[in-house]
Amino acid sequence: MKKIALEEHFVTPDLVGYGSSTSNIAQPQAWADASRRLLDFTEERLPEMDLHGIDMEVLSLNSPGIQAETDSAVAIAKTKTVNDFLAGIMAERPDRFSGFAALPLQDPQAAAKELERAVKDLGMKGALVNAHTNGMYLDDPKLRIVWEMAEGLDVPLYLHPANGVDTAHVLSGHPELVGPMWSWGIDTSTHALRLIFGGVFDDFPNAKLLLGHMGEGLPYVLWRMDSRWGFHNHHGIELAKGKPSEYLRENLYVTTSGVCSPAPLLCALLALGSEHILFGTDYPFETIEEAAKFLDNAPISEADRANISYRNAEKLLRLGDEATIPTALAAPAK
Repeated sequence: MKKIALEEHFVTPDLVGYGSSTSNIAQPQAWADASRRLLDFTEERLPEMDLHGIDMEVLSLNSPGIQAETDSAVAIAKTKTVNDFLAGIMAERPDRFSGFAALPLQDPQAAAKELERAVKDLGMKGALVNAHTNGMYLDDPKLRIVWEMAEGLDVPLYLHPANGVDTAHVLSGHPELVGPMWSWGIDTSTHALRLIFGGVFDDFPNAKLLLGHMGEGLPYVLWRMDSRWGFHNHHGIELAKGKPSEYLRENLYVTTSGVCSPAPLLCALLALGSEHILFGTDYPFETIEEAAKFLDNAPISEADRANISYRNAEKLLRLGDEATIPTALAAPAK
């Protein structure tokens, strides 16, 4: 069955240094292997895609990427450079690679303009944001201009984990809990909930949020959130849709990236429906082989498998549009 994978990482030599905080989390050899693969597109990546039936990858800059830059002017310049680079990769193999733009959220006005340029001029399918930007989250009022642009362009924002602003005291003395095994998921799911309670989806009801890793645990807790929202003091916050779960069912899309287990997949299916789940591998931090075999053998219907494998990606990202790759960037496929 055709497969389109959405959380597929890359980096450029100029941006490798931003990943130093992540490198400290990984075992040395594991990080060395991933670092080599992040820089590659055709020598290892494409043969693995071919071997395991991945038709297309939607590429995105590795965490923490541009979000780690503290200087706004530098962030703007490097964002344009990396987005142009990614557009070149897409143009060389438009049949195999699409992309999510990086955004210089350090300057919200510039970020909105760059999202527009990336989508309209470079053919990208939205943007990926790696956690916070110098402590600023996506519910910050200054970033409403970015959400307005995303909704207007009808493209999703993909929220991906990175190191948090600080480390919760409950994690103190246990550095093994800091990172993608545990703390990143909590940080990212909380970031997503800030969007609901911060009014982002009330202001932009057609905005679309993507989360990897089967939704960072959120599909599992929908009933509990609604129940306790009815119990809690709302502190002046009102939700137009009444319940937190309504936003997650309507505005949230999740990918299977980095989670190759039937139980969370079935939970996500029951909680969100198969139209809101898309395929991802989390390459190169997980293997394409395991992710592909997992989806092929998951205990779900063939209709749901097709939705997750490619149909939802084609619809959400409008893949297959003839205007996906601008003519000016087109190059012969290698």
